[in-house]
Amino acid sequence: MTRPYPLPPAIVLGVDTAIGLTVVRELGRFGVPGVAIGRSAYSVGGASRYCTRFVSRPRDRAPADWLPDLIAETGAAALFAISEGDLLDLSHLPERIGSCRVLTPRKAKLDIVLDKLKTLEAARAVGILTPESWQPQPGEPLAERAAALAYPVVLKWGDPPAMFARLDAAGIAFEKAEYARTPDELLGRLARYEALGAYPLVQTWVGGYGFGQMLMMADGVARLRFQHRRVREFPASGGVSTLCATVPADQHREQMAKSEALLTGIGWEGPAMVEYRHDPATGRYWLMEINGRFWGSLPLASQAGAYFAWEQYRHAVLGEPADARIAYRPRRARYAIPDTKRLVQIVRDPDIAGAGRPPFSRSREAASYLAEFLNPRTGYYIWSWSDPKPLLRDVAGVLAKLKR
Repeated sequence: MTRPYPLPPAIVLGVDTAIGLTVVRELGRFGVPGVAIGRSAYSVGGASRYCTRFVSRPRDRAPADWLPDLIAETGAAALFAISEGDLLDLSHLPERIGSCRVLTPRKAKLDIVLDKLKTLEAARAVGILTPESWQPQPGEPLAERAAALAYPVVLKWGDPPAMFARLDAAGIAFEKAEYARTPDELLGRLARYEALGAYPLVQTWVGGYGFGQMLMMADGVARLRFQHRRVREFPASGGVSTLCATVPADQHREQMAKSEALLTGIGWEGPAMVEYRHDPATGRYWLMEINGRFWGSLPLASQAGAYFAWEQYRHAVLGEPADARIAYRPRRARYAIPDTKRLVQIVRDPDIAGAGRPPFSRSREAASYLAEFLNPRTGYYIWSWSDPKPLLRDVAGVLAKLKR
């Protein structure tokens, strides 16, 4: 679409990952100049041809101390942020700084989606299934409750950002997810956190595959909808998506309506992914969490034609109505380096899946890994023929890290 006037710039805070890079690329392709802020000279978003200016993030200073000056200097009309830490910092700022829209969630809403217990409560209120959950408390008779659970179970923190500093101070590594197959194994894992005075949430493990429904919410309704399934993850036992694929919009419509009702009930504004485990054999969808931000597999949505960053800018800055004709294409997207690490992990230990699942086949996984390079529908999180420099910068960053 050709416009008779130049579009005002947008600031993207957090271009060190493929998510921030995707936001810069997407906005740039629609004619929005991108001011990219990263933590190092190896920030991939800063190498994009669509980045009109790269700013090295000031160290040991809160965003509120320096962002207003940058906004005034650049004339930015919108501010995007990527990480949960930055979203928390910016959630205290006003919704506008001068003429710039701060396109980040407000604290009251962000607190709900970051707290898994609050999220589960909101989900049950709109008829979404949730796994059996138990939040252990200090002083509680853990053995008695552990014996009554159905196994296997998954341990994960109810509010991860709130625990990072406490875990670090206690010398305990943060684990995104841990598994236990028996009461004794669960108690052993919980004992690790006894001195901390806080325990992760314990949930009954549910089968199926990772399934995400993504929505751009504005004024209580979804302006854009998209859905995908996870094909591969790293770690192989469950983690970030390393290969994902679009799911047609005419499928799972009833569940999409529930996802929208969930976000509407919370009062959410902006992008969010409602993440499920979907079991085709039973037709059930079990809520895992809400990612109240641009999610890790955002490159897939953008490459398929579901432009979430542009849609948010278009609504907030240009005041344009939603376009009911928006449709996305069948695509797959791959996060190449973690996908390679996943294969190495499986070759070393085919039983890594855990939670009672069957072991991986080394030969089948290797063949699938190599075949994906030949799939014409597969794009990549960082690599792009039309914008190659971010990959070169990413490789340089990896080499520099290995050298250190």
